[in-house]
Amino acid sequence: MKHFSLPNDGGLIEDSLPKGILHSFERITTEISDDAASASEKVADIISKAIADHSKSGLPRPFKLGLSTGVTPISLFECLTRKYREGEVSFANVEVFSIDEYYPCDKESSQSRNNRLRMAFLDKVDVQPGNIHIPDGTIPQTALSDYCAEFDKLARGIDILVMGVGEGGQIGFNESGSSEKSRTRTVPLSYQSRKRQARSFNGEISATPKSAVTIGVGTMMSARRIILMAWGEDKAHIVKKVVEDNIDPYCPASFLQRHDNITFYTDEMAASLLTRNVAPWMVGPCEWTPKLIRKAVVWLCQKVGKPILKLTQQNYLENGLGELLDLCGPFDKINIDVFNDFQHTITGWPGGKPDADDSTRPVKSKPFPKTVLIFSPHPDDDVISMGGTFIRLVHQGHNVHVAYETSGDLAVHDDVVLQHMDAVGQLGFGDKLDEVRKEIASKRPGEPEPKRLLALKAAIRRSEARAAVHSFGLNADTNAHFLNLPFYESGGVTKFPRTQADLDIIKELIIQVHPDQIYMAGDLADPHGTHRVCTEAVLESIEQLKEEGQDWLDSTNIWLYRGAWMEWELWRVDMAVPLSPDELIEKRHAIFRHLSQKDIVPFPGDDPREFWQRAEERTQNTAKLYDELGMAEYQAFEVFLKLK
Repeated sequence: MKHFSLPNDGGLIEDSLPKGILHSFERITTEISDDAASASEKVADIISKAIADHSKSGLPRPFKLGLSTGVTPISLFECLTRKYREGEVSFANVEVFSIDEYYPCDKESSQSRNNRLRMAFLDKVDVQPGNIHIPDGTIPQTALSDYCAEFDKLARGIDILVMGVGEGGQIGFNESGSSEKSRTRTVPLSYQSRKRQARSFNGEISATPKSAVTIGVGTMMSARRIILMAWGEDKAHIVKKVVEDNIDPYCPASFLQRHDNITFYTDEMAASLLTRNVAPWMVGPCEWTPKLIRKAVVWLCQKVGKPILKLTQQNYLENGLGELLDLCGPFDKINIDVFNDFQHTITGWPGGKPDADDSTRPVKSKPFPKTVLIFSPHPDDDVISMGGTFIRLVHQGHNVHVAYETSGDLAVHDDVVLQHMDAVGQLGFGDKLDEVRKEIASKRPGEPEPKRLLALKAAIRRSEARAAVHSFGLNADTNAHFLNLPFYESGGVTKFPRTQADLDIIKELIIQVHPDQIYMAGDLADPHGTHRVCTEAVLESIEQLKEEGQDWLDSTNIWLYRGAWMEWELWRVDMAVPLSPDELIEKRHAIFRHLSQKDIVPFPGDDPREFWQRAEERTQNTAKLYDELGMAEYQAFEVFLKLK
């Protein structure tokens, strides 16, 4: 399966740049790859070579490999498992140390982090059972201190320790305030950590353990080599903090800056806030493409607090942009070119304005009307992320279709199901409330939900999506498509791998609709997140269709929108659709139709705002940023990146 990353457009010329200069802003050397898969391949190569070198050395002891659990290492486990199957590496003489476990927690529990480690990796390779060291979540409290001390002795001096970094800088379960000298011990889990871990417990924080066993920061520092990993834009802030900022006791991973053999492996999005990406001209010579020039000018405007047309030559020179002036100047020409470039991204006609001069517009005027296909990972992402544009496309007469890629059933709280069943009973259409109550009572934390209950939840979300699009005039019977992609239907938080079966469903719809425009989610969070999996599935489907002779897709424009939490950086924007106050309210009303996602949401994240609030503040903030650059003032903007 192919992995999606944003196309490179200019940037630092790294080929001839000495490593010392490339990493000059980094306290931990960071290797950036296109995506998690390619980065994991590099880490897997390092581990395989180290194991082979250890075997050749003749040392009598096994090679000691430390691993974290969670989502981040999944792609690494896949690489190592493949290398084992292909005979490139053996783990027969390897001791594996897992760094943490919930406490208390049964070894066979499906929620056990280390049960997942066995399923994802250990059971698929030739590690000897006696060489597996996993913290035991069943040790009685009276014996726990002695147990932790013994485990710590075993875990010291690991040859390679590979860990993902949490969003708050956690390593293992070493949370904010952990001591740099800490050893293997039990730790209380913070409310925020339990909230994040609740995904493994059907979203129930009350069912999530309050403690864990973890090896300490001091134990980790004893490793001969440390490899950190982080994927996706969700980790960008913490990657910058760990790699470039000062050591902070409230960010335990930052202590690892003191280790003398450590490397951080990231994908492009996780590294997006590092200096060599944010301001590559501060590091070395650059390839100055129009997008990079735009990026530099936006950065400069925000740094000096000026709109584009008020930037001076001195502003450029004092902020490391002398090379840009030398190659692309003078400064006033750069200002005008970038101002016009931004001005031309703004359009009230996302489907193209009929009979208009489209030479500087982001969308061609013909054909008109266009056939538009919007892919929505969950049944509300369409209206949350691009509801104003969706509404405008419908109102301007285009043939708009929306495809809901997954059922979104897990995001419906049990209480919402009971309320709907009660309403059905009150209306006299049958009383199945007691049966549904029994289904809910039969649920076990961490186990897949009962299929009948999931079917009810999926039906609720379908009805909400239909009501939302109907609210602004779309025919839900003919133009709303519920794909129910198989990868999502695991009944639990951990999804199935995407397969050709997912792609075939998407391909069939694309051929049926024959779109001139396709909109899809461009969120690039962790590589196993639903949004990313859906986007990669659509892109691979399009690629397969082209290979199968569907050449008309070459002229289909693909636009990427973002989710409720983040927006495209301004320098990336290819189309900005302004929304009036009335259109913002119409979008809000469409979001309101998704009643199961208001107030009671099993997986809300750390943001306490409702989805409509996040969406409105995001789009209004974008309008403010455009205004600060010197553009006309609008109420809100929905912005899109064109995938070329």
